[in-house]
Amino acid sequence: MTGIALLVLEDGTVFPGRAWGATGRTLGEIVFSTGMTGYQETLTDPSYHRQIVVMTAPHIGNTGVNDEDPESGRIWVAGFVVREPARRASNWRARRELVDELVDQGIVGISGVDTRAVTRHIRSHGAMRAGIFSGDALPAGAEHLGDQVRDALVRIVVDQPRMSGAALASEVSTPSAYVIEPTGPFAGAPVARVVAVDLGIKSRTPKQLAARGVEVHVVPHTASFADIQAIDPDGVFFSNGPGDPASAEHEIDLLRAVLDSGIPYFGICFGHQLFGRALGYGTYKLDFGHRGINQPVKDVETGRVEITAHNHGFAVDAPIGRASIAPFDSGRYGRVEVSHVGLNDGVVEGLRALDIPAFSVQYHPEAAAGPHDGERLFDRFVDLMREHARTRTAEETR
Repeated sequence: MTGIALLVLEDGTVFPGRAWGATGRTLGEIVFSTGMTGYQETLTDPSYHRQIVVMTAPHIGNTGVNDEDPESGRIWVAGFVVREPARRASNWRARRELVDELVDQGIVGISGVDTRAVTRHIRSHGAMRAGIFSGDALPAGAEHLGDQVRDALVRIVVDQPRMSGAALASEVSTPSAYVIEPTGPFAGAPVARVVAVDLGIKSRTPKQLAARGVEVHVVPHTASFADIQAIDPDGVFFSNGPGDPASAEHEIDLLRAVLDSGIPYFGICFGHQLFGRALGYGTYKLDFGHRGINQPVKDVETGRVEITAHNHGFAVDAPIGRASIAPFDSGRYGRVEVSHVGLNDGVVEGLRALDIPAFSVQYHPEAAAGPHDGERLFDRFVDLMREHARTRTAEETR
């Protein structure tokens, strides 16, 4: 697809490029991803809903598109910005060209952009609203980019809502519950049953649990605690997802009911932020967020540094250092400690409750796409459920 395209930021900065993918207009929050690979997983991650993603790697599309790597049933990014798209896919797993997939799903993109310059701008000024305009969405005279054209496009961009305050789980969650059965040697013999609340879940996450013998019941974000109790789970999991955790009042109330019940809890990404808010901590918007598959995180207890996959624009405001009493309801959930810290900027990357069976991490341990350092957290969740079951059995037999 040829022709002029414009990437317009809300502060009036404009980056010209070439139309790529579908043509037209798309709006969203502009963010950048530092992943050198895994663009297909990025495109299909529901956490990127309503976001225009800038890829910092200069060459995108060389492995095409296959049918094994998508993390959901569709592309979720609002728009896609690349430096140099591959002219032709070259990979034995490829089934389609990336550009054709973008066209088929109506994803407006732009290529030929200095993505390093865009990334530096976002790092300096923060993530902001943006739009990509091409084809019929461009006003007359757009090729000359006069002040009148620029002002008209900026007005369109700033008229869209900000990400702060956005409640988006309803737009990405499954409409109905479904079950992922245990796989491999555990097929037909589950070791545990987990309810996974879908806030924008990636497909590999329940598969990681299923590979460890867990029967996973994925439920909509609207599920009630009674719905969860009816499944009689050994644990509850809250997934990743888009939006502002401060707006997720139903999900926070649901999580507090889970914590009150004593059912073991594990949350990742958005589920980590909701855990923080359920405990009484605040959350805040990061200047430009963490996105990519090369983010260093330190495990505070062991000192081990893990390379992890991230996709988040908000963070938990919890005290780093000694364990402290969680502030909600005068310490209702006891002591909590920050278990992981981001080494790039000191952001809280994990929480561990010491008096109830619950923990969370900000990153994506399912490794889709990304390093495998965090996969052991699924083993930790299984161990937590087993220990809780043993403790409960011992108490019942006294």
